[in-house]
Amino acid sequence: MRLFALSLSALALVGCGAQPVTPQAAATRPSAVQQAGFPVTVENCGRKLTFDKPPAKVVTGYQPALETLLALGLQDRIAGRTNFSESAFLPGQKEHYDKIPEISPTIMLPQKEIMLTQGADFVLDNSSAGFDAAGGYATVEELGTAGAPVYLLGGWCSPEKQLEFKIDQTFTDLRNLGAIFGVPDRADKLITELRGTLDEAARRVADRPKVRVLATDGGKGPVNAYGGAGLTDQMVALAGGENVLGDVKADYTEVNAEKIAATDPQALLVTEYATLMGKQTPTAPAKAADAFSVAKNSAAAKDKRYLALPAAAQHPGYRNILAVVEIAKFLHPEAFA
Repeated sequence: MRLFALSLSALALVGCGAQPVTPQAAATRPSAVQQAGFPVTVENCGRKLTFDKPPAKVVTGYQPALETLLALGLQDRIAGRTNFSESAFLPGQKEHYDKIPEISPTIMLPQKEIMLTQGADFVLDNSSAGFDAAGGYATVEELGTAGAPVYLLGGWCSPEKQLEFKIDQTFTDLRNLGAIFGVPDRADKLITELRGTLDEAARRVADRPKVRVLATDGGKGPVNAYGGAGLTDQMVALAGGENVLGDVKADYTEVNAEKIAATDPQALLVTEYATLMGKQTPTAPAKAADAFSVAKNSAAAKDKRYLALPAAAQHPGYRNILAVVEIAKFLHPEAFA
């Protein structure tokens, strides 16, 4: 499954003393619109988004968008979210998720009529699919007109842009969100922590032989797999792996069984999600078994070596950095002993 594909309220400056406010003082007092650091303008998907104050009624789409805002401590500004029942939550986030109203029973944003009644002042997602008029969704333009500007994580503005993803985009998104919500210090702190984590993992695997990896979402032929472009390919490389489909210029795609059989992977990454659009899907062990049956003579098949990787980790968001470390530990356990 592959999708194509904030909030700190304005601080009201309230006088606490008994002195009356003179017209001169009122003229120089910062208003909610003029508060420190605002207006803020960021660029996303070729659009310039300007904010006179931090958003206060945010709607989030697929789970990585919500996770990213929670990592920035913005849970009290999220007014609605989609359903997430695919896999485990990141530590400490389930309790916040449970308190936020659910506006869609699937991972997709609700249909146009429902979406436009939310009264949102900001929409964060990582899939352009959730804004496709042909699918019955409110478009980016319609939401912008309604006062709810849309920001797409990872620069996933189109299938073509999806192929250009670089891990630094995650840090750019965090920096932009920090500015939009008036919490740049929080964003800088999180970026520093994540960069440190990423650099440490890279240091540990730097001098070790690269492990040949097949990243798959199941199937016996054609096989759903990840080629040598985009987010998953980036994560494999950063974790000390080599994508056996590096010559396939695609992100999520279908590959014939003969090509998969010839790749001889040493390990598998298997996309894991319990449900898709409300329907049960094959488990990660079942998908791994399918891949082993196709690449039956590979080292991975002989060792039954695979890592179940949550689908949410393969979409833009804060979880990407955590996933790189998890993959590195799987591919090079001795480096983290």
